[in-house]
Amino acid sequence: MKDEKVMADSGFSYSLDEIKQMSADVLKVAKSQGASAAEAELSLSIGQNVSVRMGETENIEYNRDKGMSVTVYFGQQKGHASTSDLSPQALKDTVAAACNIAKYTAKDEFCGLADAQLMATDVLDLDLSHPWNISVDEAIEIAKECEAAALSVDERIINSEGASVSTGTGYFAYSNSHGFTGGYPSSRHGVSCSVIAESDENMQRDYWYSTARVAADLQAAADIGRIAGERTVRRLNAKKIKTCQAPVLFEASLASGLISSLISAISGGNLYRKSSFLLDSLGKQIASPLLNIYEEPHLKKGLASSPFDNEGVATHARQLVKDGVLQGYLLGSYSARKLGMQTTGNAGGNHNLIVQAGADDFAGLLKKMGTGLVVTELLGTGINMVTGDYSRGAAGFWVENGVIAHPVEEITIASNMTDMLKMIVAIGNDVLVQGSKQVGSILIERMTIACE
Repeated sequence: MKDEKVMADSGFSYSLDEIKQMSADVLKVAKSQGASAAEAELSLSIGQNVSVRMGETENIEYNRDKGMSVTVYFGQQKGHASTSDLSPQALKDTVAAACNIAKYTAKDEFCGLADAQLMATDVLDLDLSHPWNISVDEAIEIAKECEAAALSVDERIINSEGASVSTGTGYFAYSNSHGFTGGYPSSRHGVSCSVIAESDENMQRDYWYSTARVAADLQAAADIGRIAGERTVRRLNAKKIKTCQAPVLFEASLASGLISSLISAISGGNLYRKSSFLLDSLGKQIASPLLNIYEEPHLKKGLASSPFDNEGVATHARQLVKDGVLQGYLLGSYSARKLGMQTTGNAGGNHNLIVQAGADDFAGLLKKMGTGLVVTELLGTGINMVTGDYSRGAAGFWVENGVIAHPVEEITIASNMTDMLKMIVAIGNDVLVQGSKQVGSILIERMTIACE
């Protein structure tokens, strides 16, 4: 296979086929020791990260990781162990350790492999592996270019937290006792920059970054630096505002956090523990009719694409939220059994989540908001998953008549997630692709804004 040759040429000790065979061999050892079922994953990765600060090389880091984890089942008893030593004897010893642990664990009627009929039968090639054969010197030059672009934005930018360029490739194989074995290579690369500006003894910092499977898909280094610089300077000379209730616009980079809170609330672990503000919400209106969320596991080059989940279950495209109505949960086999349902292929988390964009760009959202707050930074966790109560430290910009008036900081925004979701009045088309969630800026009709 072409991908395997690429990975071998990148300096890995084993090919993808070899670690697939190793994972299958681990299962044989588990069976020989009396396990009624087992699953194993082997992974290898290599990476490089360089960072510069004020035009000088600060760090050059290399990482090379490998590991194997195995879970064994003796009926309803479960044991788990892992190792970073992939020698034959270490693999056998790790299986023995997992088997020994299982003998001392309590029986759990919900544990076990995912159902055999749900296994992926066709492991799709999602084009996730694009190694970036960049030398340290080349990476340093890119990082310097990025930082220089940030520093040149404004003379008030007087310091830097640095710029970095990272690259990583790896692959993994997963096998279980149903006879399933699958695996694939992947890559992820990134460029980032953070700088500091000062004016009248007021100092501010901000940053920007880009990440992608393919180096050619990254934002240009100079653009990343320029955006980091512009974001930093615009925060200078913040003014106080009075405590009030007003519309709040979460810029795209933070809007994904709102979606993350929603996803946590409909994920299996929180549901069966009854620690979710969206318990028993399937088929119910949980958000504004403007909210439509699609899960797309099979996007080519997607940052959260996968043909199967952590249990070998085939992934499928689906709509999670339709016109504000919850269509499905995110479940692995264990949480599904606890809830009396079937796994949704989300053992290990969500895949690419696409939030349907509206017609407005960021400027259009400001006009629609009129007067209110744009949030560009959030501090603290600040959400109670049981009640949905939401309170976060924040910074951003006060908007009047659809135009940004001045920066603000040291404020708190508060509401309840159940209300916030239903008070979504617009979703922007300024979509960012920086992780597993693709969403534009989100405008909430009203929140409490308190000055600290």
